Parts: sequence; C-alpha cells; structure tokens
Amino acid sequence: MNYFVEYIRQTMRFVIKAMSFVPAIVMLILIFMFSEQDGEKSGALSYEVGVRVITYTNETLDKGWTAPQISNMTENGQVYIRKAAHFVEYFLLAVSVAFPLYVYGLRGPQLVLIAGVFCVGLSVLDECHQFFSAGRTPRKFDVAVDTVGILCGIIFTRFVGWTGRKTIFRPLSNNDKKSRG
Repeated sequence: MNYFVEYIRQTMRFVIKAMSFVPAIVMLILIFMFSEQDGEKSGALSYEVGVRVITYTNETLDKGWTAPQISNMTENGQVYIRKAAHFVEYFLLAVSVAFPLYVYGLRGPQLVLIAGVFCVGLSVLDECHQFFSAGRTPRKFDVAVDTVGILCGIIFTRFVGWTGRKTIFRPLSNNDKKSRG
C-alpha cells in the first residue's frame, strides 16, 4: 500500500512539473498573436488600453477630465503604453519560462543565462516577425525594453523561488525527513 501511495505521489509530481511549462506556451501564443496584428489593429488596441487606463485614473482620482482631454492624453501617451506592453509581455514570458526551470533545479547564473538567452532570442524573432505584418516595423529599442522586462522577470522568479525555499518549503522538507527517519 505504501508503495502505491509513493507511486501516485511521484506521478503527480511529474505531471505537475511538466504542466508548469503551460503558462510559457500560452505567453508565446499571445505574443505571436499580438505581433501578427497589422499596424492599424495594434494601434487601435493600444489606444483602447490607454483610454481605459486614463479613464480609470480619472474616476479613481476624481480628476474631472473630459472625454477630449482623455483622448488627447491617450494619443500623447501611446509610445509609453506600447513600451509598457512590451515590458509586461516579456516580464510574464520570463517568469513563465524561468519558474519551471527553477522547479527543475536550475538556479543562479545558469537560470539567468538559459532563460535570458531563450527569452531575448524570442524577442528578436518576434521583432523579425513584425517585419512581415502590414504597418509594423521591427525596432531594436523594443528588444531593449523586452530585455529589461526579461531580466526583471527572471530576478523576480529567483527572489520568489529563494524566498519560498527558505520559508515555506524548508519546513516541509524537514517534516518529510523526520517522517522518513
């Protein structure tokens, strides 16, 4: 009976570890879909996001901005909205790539190098992909913004992983050792 429970436990661990790559695959698909949009659709999406953010800010801070003012602020802030989107996309990609690697035991500089090279390589390919989308152009600055998001995502993953190992999982592994010994 004990063998069966251990077998189930190891199988579940294997399945859960393998499933940890699913968010990375989802992020890759989302990034590809955003890059596939033509310039007009991409611009409209950025504009809509900007209007929503500024409208929410207006309502939350009770600024009293009019619709034309919100529209004007959105137009003027497009470059920041687009760069923030790049940063967030690649931050999330880096976390979703680095976390499973961390779970599989990759730590320290190796994690930064492997996850970083993988994600930066995808950023470069993504910018090249935009070359083939109407109204879009690849930009080196976008790769630079993506790289900052990637590094922040990997550092975040390392911090969360380290904190978890030192606080949450250490007591669990000590209990596991005590129950075996």
